[in-house]
Amino acid sequence: MAELTGSEILAKCLKKEGVEDLFFIMGGPMLLAEATCVKEGIRMIDVRHEQAAAFACQAYSRLLQKPSVCMAASGPGVTNLVTGVANALVDCCPVVAIGGSSPISQFGRQVFQEIDQVAIMRGCVKYADRIHNLKRIPQQVNFAFQKAMSGKPGPVYLDFPGDILYQKIDESQVDWSFAGRPLLDARPLGNPAQVAKLIEALAQAKQPLLVSGSGVIWSQAWTEMQALVEKIGIPFYTTPQGRGVVPDDHPCSYLAMRSSAFRDADLIVVLGTRMNYIIGHGAPPRFGGNATIARIDVDPDEIATAARYVDIPIVGDCKMVLQQVLDGIGGKITQDSYKAWRQKLAEGEAAKRAGAGANKYAEDGDIHPVRLLEEIKNFADRDAILCVDGQEILNFGRQTLPTFAPGHRLNSGPFGTMGVGLPFGVGAKVAKPDTQVIVVHGDGSFGLNAMELDTAIRHKIPILVVISLNGGWTADPKREKPGRDLGYTRFDKMCEALGGYGEYVERPEDIRPALERAQAKVDEGMVALVNVRTDFRARFAGAAFSDYST
Repeated sequence: MAELTGSEILAKCLKKEGVEDLFFIMGGPMLLAEATCVKEGIRMIDVRHEQAAAFACQAYSRLLQKPSVCMAASGPGVTNLVTGVANALVDCCPVVAIGGSSPISQFGRQVFQEIDQVAIMRGCVKYADRIHNLKRIPQQVNFAFQKAMSGKPGPVYLDFPGDILYQKIDESQVDWSFAGRPLLDARPLGNPAQVAKLIEALAQAKQPLLVSGSGVIWSQAWTEMQALVEKIGIPFYTTPQGRGVVPDDHPCSYLAMRSSAFRDADLIVVLGTRMNYIIGHGAPPRFGGNATIARIDVDPDEIATAARYVDIPIVGDCKMVLQQVLDGIGGKITQDSYKAWRQKLAEGEAAKRAGAGANKYAEDGDIHPVRLLEEIKNFADRDAILCVDGQEILNFGRQTLPTFAPGHRLNSGPFGTMGVGLPFGVGAKVAKPDTQVIVVHGDGSFGLNAMELDTAIRHKIPILVVISLNGGWTADPKREKPGRDLGYTRFDKMCEALGGYGEYVERPEDIRPALERAQAKVDEGMVALVNVRTDFRARFAGAAFSDYST
């Protein structure tokens, strides 16, 4: 049989693992591997910064619920991946990062770009490994994919030394038995006794609440969750990254009453999400001190080490446990069981919505971010994928922009990384090319990965980018924050210079027409950017640190 290099074995393994798209920046010692990936029929999308490759992977994986792959050259190429991989770790996203490294035969001799990349990555991933033997490449690649998706998903890293990539071996000597081995689809049921306790607690509760997170997306449990919500009429809330598993406009959704509902609930069912700072660690004052806490999670460590004691712990897959609950309820709980609770939340919701001032803007004509977001909300397709990134625009967007499809709301997650928006948009459109993708950026965060416009334009990845141009980082009513001001950059002209379509908007009545013209260009296959000048004084009132990931 023919001889193969380590690079060729790697590319063939990726193909056998089902990889169709790969985000990367070219460079040694990965050049042959990258070229062979092209020969294997993998779509190679070269970005402008390795960080963006990892971010694009994160969006891709979230939308398709499967591993994604990014690749980087040795040394600074790999270290540039770190922020993106760390974001994936904190967000529990199965990104498979592959990096070249210095020749293993020369480790310790201070050769070009020599650094212990595995040690650097180990704190940012679920699993890190270095390739030493060409025969075992299929096994180690498959193990990486398995570990990325097993249990609680997360990123993994494989380190390929340069000499391993260019060594040759007869193809017959390679152990191909692991290549493309199906990923473990473990869906553990919950302990029946604990499930019965949960059903009894639901039957006794007067004001229960369902709080769900990304675990519902990874287990593809949105059908079962919506069925439970509708069967018993339980109000629900999702974490920022879990939005859309049940549409935000569902009758049991009361977004404006989130804080009140958390405090007043007598039973809170935490489903597929960590009890971290986003939900106040499930403790007072965010959650009521006397509430019963039930928790469903595939990771027993998440339950065992929770900051608040869990009264009804259920270790299991969200989809399976929800079906157990649905099967066990029978006629014990009906829509009428929580009618008074829903009425209380509905009245509070109506009062808050009435005073929200949805279409407001300053008297001098400066556009308020909420007005911009209202225009986007009314313009977007119902199943649009919204990638939101920034500070003020992110926080205003939490309350203004709804999401109606599972996983179609993307932001940086608990790590709070800025600069994710545009790379997320690229990854999202590659994952779902027939779905409208709208990237909503603050101008500060946009600058961090702005050159990914070039990536989208070169690769004909048609997305709509909308920038809230308030002239700097965050809002600054008194203009007193050092380093805040960035000026009013004409990002629309930047997009045009790169080959895309750009518009600049200064009046609120011009927003919708600009969005329509821009989307028409997107529909023709272009990248379009609408640069909207917004009020630098518009500060999200009462924002707590825990709100900044929403």
